[in-house]
Amino acid sequence: MTTLQPVPDFSHRTVLLTEAIDALDCRDERADGIYVDGTFGRGGHSRALLARLGSGGRLIAFDKDPQAIASAAAVADPRFEIVHESFATFAAALAERGITQVDGVLLDLGISSPQVDDATRGFSFRLDGPLDMRMDTSRGVSAAQWLAIETEQNIEKVIRQYGEERFAFQIAKAIAARRAVEPISTTRQLAEIVAGTVKTREKGKDPATRTFQAIRIFINQELEELEVGLDAVYRHLAPDARMVVISFHSLEDRIVKQFMASKATLPQPDRRLPIRAADLPQPELKLIARIKPSAAEVAENPRARSAVMRVAQRLHGGAASVPAPPAVRVSRKGRA
Repeated sequence: MTTLQPVPDFSHRTVLLTEAIDALDCRDERADGIYVDGTFGRGGHSRALLARLGSGGRLIAFDKDPQAIASAAAVADPRFEIVHESFATFAAALAERGITQVDGVLLDLGISSPQVDDATRGFSFRLDGPLDMRMDTSRGVSAAQWLAIETEQNIEKVIRQYGEERFAFQIAKAIAARRAVEPISTTRQLAEIVAGTVKTREKGKDPATRTFQAIRIFINQELEELEVGLDAVYRHLAPDARMVVISFHSLEDRIVKQFMASKATLPQPDRRLPIRAADLPQPELKLIARIKPSAAEVAENPRARSAVMRVAQRLHGGAASVPAPPAVRVSRKGRA
């Protein structure tokens, strides 16, 4: 059993708060439906959604972070339940509760301000702390442990693939050289290694930004979990239910965009074939919106500037029949 530690007092501004809740469209009879917040964080979206739900509504939230789970304990609402797991376990968690369809799902991806601002979590290159980077500090291998044992070639691959870093080769080489002298155990050490290697960078961007992003994404298997989670969410959407996904970098947004598009479009049949329109397969999702934060929100919360929210709705013709799935576990791998 995980022992929950006191939650440090780090402020968090929920991005696209009103827009996300509006996009779920939980009005009228839908207010008593079942909804899922796949990334509870500090509960901004969950609390706002609970305020919109009726007395018969239900909200199930997920989060891997033990501190987020501790924050969720303050939500004293019988309609609310928190699950200490990644949203990649969505299908298994719902099956355990006898739920086959939900009326809306929200995923607010990436990392939260409390995680970045807490030096002990190891996410920030601006704060010196242990090089951890795990969303769930009770499980898995830390970034420092991984850098100590991984091959130089795989470190390069991770930094290039998940950070889109053009200096990945040079950074991996510098990491290998430094660890041969001393363990790389703090965020400051890693940031200094990268800064000493990357001589040019976009104006206003720290040289370590892409490397820290890449290692964090890999350590937490964020893109793999997103792919698993999107498919599970889609299969559990009731007719007219919406999925709302907020992403913060191009790798996430590309996966979300391509997934939604794949369910919203169909290959065009050969026009020479005698097929009636009624017999043609129908799209399963309708693309509703792509929304960016307003200039006012970005001015108040600069971390919102890269956010992109995509909204899609399940169409009547394709409500999924959901088989009872086995427990979904995203495998931990020591190699990229």
